[in-house]
Amino acid sequence: MHGLASMVTRNRTAVAILAAGLIAVGATVAASDKDKRAEWRHYLGGPDSASYSSLTQINRSNVTELEVAWTYRAGPNNRLRFNPIVVDGVMYVLGKDRAIVALNAATGNELWKYEHDPLFQRDITDRGINYWESKDRSQRRLLFAAGAYLQAVDAKTGKLITTFGQNGKVDLREGLGRDPKSIIEFGFGSLGWNSPGRVFENLLIVGSRTGEAYGSPPGDIRAFDVITGARVWSFHTVPHPGEFGYDGWPKDAYKEVGGINVWGDMSLDEARGIIYAPTGSPTYDFYGADRIGSNLFGNCLLALDARTGKRLWHYQVVHHDLWDYDNTAPPQLVTVRHNGKKVDAVAMAGKTGFLYVFNRVTGEPLWPIEERKVPQTDVPGEQSWPTQPFPTVVPPFARQAFTVADISPYLSDAAERQKWTEMVRTSVNKGLFTPPATTNTMQIPGNAGGANWGTTAADPAAGFVYVLNKDEPTMLKLEPEPPPGQRLAIGPPDQVGRSVYRQRCQQCHGEELRGVPPEIPMLIDVTKRLDSQTIKRTVITGQGRMPGFQLGDRELTGLIAFLTDPAAANAAAAKESDAAPQSGPSEARKPTGPVRYWSGYGYMVPKVGPAPQMPPWSTLTAYDLNRGTIAWQVPVGEVPELAARGIMNTGSGAPRGAVVTASGLIFTGTPDNTFRVFDKDTGKELWNKRLPINPLSVAATYQIAGRQYVVIAGSPRDHGSTPDEAGAAQTAGATAPQAAKEEAAYLVFALPVKSKSRP
Repeated sequence: MHGLASMVTRNRTAVAILAAGLIAVGATVAASDKDKRAEWRHYLGGPDSASYSSLTQINRSNVTELEVAWTYRAGPNNRLRFNPIVVDGVMYVLGKDRAIVALNAATGNELWKYEHDPLFQRDITDRGINYWESKDRSQRRLLFAAGAYLQAVDAKTGKLITTFGQNGKVDLREGLGRDPKSIIEFGFGSLGWNSPGRVFENLLIVGSRTGEAYGSPPGDIRAFDVITGARVWSFHTVPHPGEFGYDGWPKDAYKEVGGINVWGDMSLDEARGIIYAPTGSPTYDFYGADRIGSNLFGNCLLALDARTGKRLWHYQVVHHDLWDYDNTAPPQLVTVRHNGKKVDAVAMAGKTGFLYVFNRVTGEPLWPIEERKVPQTDVPGEQSWPTQPFPTVVPPFARQAFTVADISPYLSDAAERQKWTEMVRTSVNKGLFTPPATTNTMQIPGNAGGANWGTTAADPAAGFVYVLNKDEPTMLKLEPEPPPGQRLAIGPPDQVGRSVYRQRCQQCHGEELRGVPPEIPMLIDVTKRLDSQTIKRTVITGQGRMPGFQLGDRELTGLIAFLTDPAAANAAAAKESDAAPQSGPSEARKPTGPVRYWSGYGYMVPKVGPAPQMPPWSTLTAYDLNRGTIAWQVPVGEVPELAARGIMNTGSGAPRGAVVTASGLIFTGTPDNTFRVFDKDTGKELWNKRLPINPLSVAATYQIAGRQYVVIAGSPRDHGSTPDEAGAAQTAGATAPQAAKEEAAYLVFALPVKSKSRP
């Protein structure tokens, strides 16, 4: 078993045939590659997710002249992180009320709008969309999911294609080997879809968002016919009896365990017909007594035949994951010079802070990856894996240790410094793979740190990969989970809510309700921004990273009472010394089945800066994979409070997505309301512009009538995160009306018409 889980395993015969038949494929692709990369027809720029463009009009010499060409407002209460696509001068976006909208890509004028079922507005594919056309271009379709339903819309008219699936919808809950009725349409235990997957020939290949709680649906990777909606193939990420990897699980795990889903970004080698799928962790994330074993195909890079779903090879980068170290960043397909030969490679950046690099066809690591012994668990029932993979040549892009010596010098005061010092000093802190325990355990880069969806890009022909990283240490602590439906406390509503918050919310949103913007919203004054029904629905159904919680009306009403005035609730609890009785006698609170453990995400949020360790808190790293080295690494973004004091180069936390151009530029947005451009060869920042939005999306670039444009989307800074920052409301040099502060928007930049230069 250990040998099976700790080495690359592949179907040697299939790979050998594939390699022999495609030796010359690189030369075939090269001829048309530049033309394809001048468009942005696909999420992340192309099927390979490289976020690379061959456009050169905007370059090092003129990038400082960029101005806003046009703006499209996407409405209030819209957490916008959509990567637009552009086909034949038409831009497809996620607009107001989460509708799919077609725009004139040169002017921003609305062409049509598809408004789907309001029930699933929040649950639509929100990072991007898929475009497909027939060979004669007579049929053109947009494919996406809303809730648990896959849909197809005519790209020319915006009309639902009712011949797709059943009356225009395919129920994604079917065909998973579970009772579809056990997977509700939305909310707790539902099936959703944030990243759009990949189109290959007449297939749409998709992962899913399954939730991260006990009993989540399985994360099968599936392919659907783009014409009929019929399911063509499935790959079981929790293997069924007789399938490869089944012996890495308890015998009935395929009936019960969920997750191991591709909720991030897949990449496609079109010429070879290989889909590269980064898989997440099994659920539940932090306690695996019900899934003893290596847990293939959790936390893997999977190479599948895109036509059949057959496994060609895999590599598991975390065995029996207990840390929520999902693989989510898009694998990058590059050609490198290795040992004197050209090699087509695939590089995957992980939450671990490592970049894992493999031969794209065989799955062999380009440089050795060692299995090393790691600390072992002492939690009852758990069996952590004795070793984990460590790359030996390619350096990590993130910090993988956090000690007292690393405490930030910019904490607000001595009391806060003492608080974090004690927390770090007393935690169990044994490195990257410290297993969660019933006492505080340190985790870094953290389960929300390292690389995440949309945070890698490449210059494929040059063999360079770019990784956006945030170091976000997490403190995990396991507690026995109460039986389902059990009330968490009795007493006045605000004390019930205080108990709910401490057990279910505090480890993510923080003791002071400050969150970790933009990923984890601030909850200060949330009851003034949202009505009680919206809050209750969000808690029950989940949103974004947050899973849904099975709470009764008493707990929900109490939570709202606490959020309305947390200071008063805490003061009242202090007077009672937190001695309020639990829900009934202790005997009534004993679980009826095996004890299950639960932990929040445990984000460590200081008053100043996104994390309590010394900066930089976010970086952009350039890897030269011809050598296996880091070419350069620079901080990305600033913390406004520190920048106002002259403290710069701190990184702002949570950068999202880099676009690389043949003219030597890297475009990226940072959560300090800023759009930035770096030199791709040196890492030098060439230009930045303050925005009226918090840029949450991956940018895109395209050209129309000889003019190159760059678009980025985002939401108001105060939408579910922190109050609007002073000075962030206007974009200097804009030549078009700007989005109102309260609205999400797409901002489209270009060179001034009179001074635009040509390559």
